[in-house]
Amino acid sequence: MLKIGSYNIQKSIGVDARRRPERTLKVLNEMDCDIVALQEADKRFGPRKSTLRPELIAEMTDYKVVPLARRQHSLGWHGNAILVRRSISIVDFKRLELPTLEPRGAVMADVKVNGQLIRVSAMHLSVLSTYRKRQIASLMAQLHRHSYDLPTILVGDLNEWWDTAQSLKIFNPHYQVTTPGRSFPAPLPVANLDRIVTSPEITVHEAGVHRSETARIASDHLPVWATLSIAHGHPAARNHAHAPPAPSEQAAT
Repeated sequence: MLKIGSYNIQKSIGVDARRRPERTLKVLNEMDCDIVALQEADKRFGPRKSTLRPELIAEMTDYKVVPLARRQHSLGWHGNAILVRRSISIVDFKRLELPTLEPRGAVMADVKVNGQLIRVSAMHLSVLSTYRKRQIASLMAQLHRHSYDLPTILVGDLNEWWDTAQSLKIFNPHYQVTTPGRSFPAPLPVANLDRIVTSPEITVHEAGVHRSETARIASDHLPVWATLSIAHGHPAARNHAHAPPAPSEQAAT
């Protein structure tokens, strides 16, 4: 069983207007996920420094950072970051460009969990419906560009209020879109902005919104989570072991 989460941390600024990275990390520890995707992990302008220093993450949690950042003091790409437990192997990773009028992007990582290779993608989509649709179409094409494929989990802040929205139908028709619950705004949530999307090899057993006292003030979003199981022996996972590294991995070496 695997537990995955998604959390828009709003640059570690809570609804009390205070920036407290330690409080954000406390929420992550409460969630106790194996993999967690973050949105708005970096400041948006200037050097785009992360509000969560890798040293602080290592000190306060059992997570390590997927090395997606291009800037020295950033944690991710356009604010999107992926954290995995230290026991999980990072096999590959890539930054994904998305069509947009504003700085947006997505990231992906191929990781090995208990001997099983899976692909995880984190995203923060546009507030504009037209661009959300284009971004989802682009994201699906990029994630499945290779001749090999993997069980895939997509998580993030989709900025989509309605489960019946046309944008959600653009995910491959075989994919399952899970809405864990109302996650925004944190003090009194009314909108289902954060979702988890899974490929056919993955079964979602349970999903929910983390509503601790700390989470209600640590960001304007509440984090969401899901427990999953993955079909073992997927042939694509075996083929992936012989696949070439992604361009981002080559560039990082």
